[in-house]
Amino acid sequence: MKLCIRGHDLGVKGTGDIVRRLRELNIDGLQLVCYKSYDDIPYERGGITPEKAGEIGAALKKAGVIVPLVGAYFNQAHPDAAKAQKGFDVFAEYLENLTALGGKYVGSETGSYNGDPWIYHPKNRTPRAYEQVAETFGRLADIAGKHGVGVAMEGAAGHVCWNPNVLKKVIRMMDRPNVKVIFDLYNYMDGGNQFDYLDILDRGLELFGRDILLFHMKDCLLQEDGSAPRQVGFGQGDLDKAAILSRIKASNPDAVLVLEGTTGEDIPLAVKTIRDVWARV
Repeated sequence: MKLCIRGHDLGVKGTGDIVRRLRELNIDGLQLVCYKSYDDIPYERGGITPEKAGEIGAALKKAGVIVPLVGAYFNQAHPDAAKAQKGFDVFAEYLENLTALGGKYVGSETGSYNGDPWIYHPKNRTPRAYEQVAETFGRLADIAGKHGVGVAMEGAAGHVCWNPNVLKKVIRMMDRPNVKVIFDLYNYMDGGNQFDYLDILDRGLELFGRDILLFHMKDCLLQEDGSAPRQVGFGQGDLDKAAILSRIKASNPDAVLVLEGTTGEDIPLAVKTIRDVWARV
């Protein structure tokens, strides 16, 4: 198992401080979103250059930091076509510079017709939505293939790929060999299914198996009143961490686990919880 974290959840910016914090926290690597971890990299086409990518990648490699995923999340279904195109262009640019950064996959969620914020819209759950996401990610997978890298897709309850079955359907529609899955259990949970979270995990493991590139590690407080579960720092919520991690370990003993949304003083407890539970399950 490798334990990673989103770089911008560390509370620091720049390679030197990122590496220092990873070492202090006993974390192996990063889900790297460059435009959130570097002040001089904007979210624009041209924001990541080959020179900058090479500089970052070389420094992280020298420090022994792994980069299982580069994030370039964008809303493929955004009703503003210019915003959707900008996101596509930025994602494609990261694919072009991914090897220099030391990564193999660029990832995104699948968006929502709601635009901003990315929340439920009835059009999300239509055949046309699935076709649009498959077409967009398919084009990105083709660009990735030209550079010897891949794309990773993440579902979420309020997005187009709103459950594991739909994500599997869209990936089959794409029919590309270089597509992997980011599995975020909390993303699929809502007010109606939150107490069935282990069933959701089991279904995801059944559908995707070793095609899961990494697992986002989140914890939450379950809500008896039917409202949406509330995320808290990992190790501080109601989820059965032993049940979750034992299932992941049985399916993928070499899993990459990525803390997402755990920040500040909550990080050390999260790291200890994951490492301790993983060792005993």
